Amino acid sequence: MPSSSQELAASVESLVALPSVYYQVREQLERADATIPEVAHLIETDPALTAGVLRLVNSAFYGLARKIESVERAVLVIGLRQTHEMVLAITISNVFNGIRPQYMDMRRYWIGCMMTAIAARNLAHLTCNPAAGRLFVIGLLADIGHLVMYQTVPEQTIEAQNFADASGEPLFEAERRIVGCDSAQVGAALMECWKLPPSFAEIIAAQATPLRAGEHALEAQLLHVALAVSHADRYSESSEAAILRIDPRVWRNIGLSRDSFSRIREAAEMNLSSCTSMLFSVAG
Repeated sequence: MPSSSQELAASVESLVALPSVYYQVREQLERADATIPEVAHLIETDPALTAGVLRLVNSAFYGLARKIESVERAVLVIGLRQTHEMVLAITISNVFNGIRPQYMDMRRYWIGCMMTAIAARNLAHLTCNPAAGRLFVIGLLADIGHLVMYQTVPEQTIEAQNFADASGEPLFEAERRIVGCDSAQVGAALMECWKLPPSFAEIIAAQATPLRAGEHALEAQLLHVALAVSHADRYSESSEAAILRIDPRVWRNIGLSRDSFSRIREAAEMNLSSCTSMLFSVAG
């Protein structure tokens, strides 16, 4: 029987609900009178989150010249907005660390997620988009729907993947036909279950068809290109072949040329090692 994205997301959300400390930190950060000491104090109530913040802020990802030894100093250095993005990335990594579907190579999965995140951030910088940090986190979460599907309906998910590989049918179409929904829809539904900012769900839902997106169409197109970079890296696909799968209108809309794909991919691959080791350190 076909499944709905809401059903799959809800079944996993009950297992991996975000901890209350994340919502407390976010609520404090959203206040007009939020202060750095108050935010730092909330983070410090959770030992795993505290350790993750200090590991991450001192990693090559941030490349700071001096070692940061307190959460309050970390928040001061990176700012309140980036603190939310950091806390969310660490929280997601921690809650999904215990989810290990039988048919998924979790290390390979997280490497792909990190590749997407890095490419999305780089694309934002290249296009002078101020949402680079948010797009990094959205890139990290973009494929989370597959993690849910392999946890809940693995046989159907594998069937869809095998059919898409053999026939050339777009994976999201095969998933909708065989499973009843695609991974982007499941990921968006999980964002809604977690009550994350609406833009997360909207951008993730439109990742395969970004030209049909609404208010966040530009960010959806940046994510679409980032996912193509990650896909090419994972399957050892040439950049020339990957470019052919991207609608030429996307390049015009984001203000970059097709030739920039190779440079984006090379930059992401250069940063992948340090960023991936950071993620695994935080998550486990």
